[in-house]
Amino acid sequence: MLCSDCFSTVAIYNYINRYYAISEIITEDPMRGLALAKRRIKKLGFFRVMGQVAFSAMIVPILKIRRKKRIAAIKEKYQFDETKLPAGKITHFNSVNDSACIAKLQELKPDIVLVNGTRILSSKLLEAIPAIFINMHAGITPQYRGVHGAYWALVQNDRDHCGVTVHLVDKGIDTGGILFQCLIETTRQDNFITYPYLQFGEGLSLMREAIEAAEQNNLQPIKHSSGNSRLWYHPTIWQYLYLRIFKGKK
Repeated sequence: MLCSDCFSTVAIYNYINRYYAISEIITEDPMRGLALAKRRIKKLGFFRVMGQVAFSAMIVPILKIRRKKRIAAIKEKYQFDETKLPAGKITHFNSVNDSACIAKLQELKPDIVLVNGTRILSSKLLEAIPAIFINMHAGITPQYRGVHGAYWALVQNDRDHCGVTVHLVDKGIDTGGILFQCLIETTRQDNFITYPYLQFGEGLSLMREAIEAAEQNNLQPIKHSSGNSRLWYHPTIWQYLYLRIFKGKK
């Protein structure tokens, strides 16, 4: 696995490792603080990024508290295993794109690499080994690339594309060939915070199917059509409040 150390990584590892032995876990430091802010500001502009920061700092904690019981119910439904990652399997790098990490992958020579929560993988890394790179994306691609795919689909009243995708990884952002997709069912108890738990719950079995197909040399990826592809970002605080108050989108 190439991953960040987070809940979804733990859930994926413990689920997949029941069926297919994961030999190595490579983690990286998440991009945070000033470096991340500068990168986002350069791409999206100062006021938009400040709005996103305000949303994360002021709204997200409230949403988490209000849906604590719902999160627990979803975890129980999907039987997420939150057992800690085995320390003996973990190798850590500042970035998965570091030359030392690439050298480690070349040493390991994996057939399949599961990717979760990392930076965009560089072409140098992807071309360094003849492995199949597989990722679970919390959204239906190509319509909802980027982040918070279920939330934005519901904002667009697009329940036909509110779900999860397991896809091959290429040098783009969620642009790799689609392997499996499925929709999620939301309730009135769900909101921005709970949608990803539903997506991961449905996506785990899809990831297992993708690994099985890869082992049988039977992967049949579907290429993206560029006409309906869109990249989505974190909402700003004013976006979220407007959509919540006037559109009822949680």
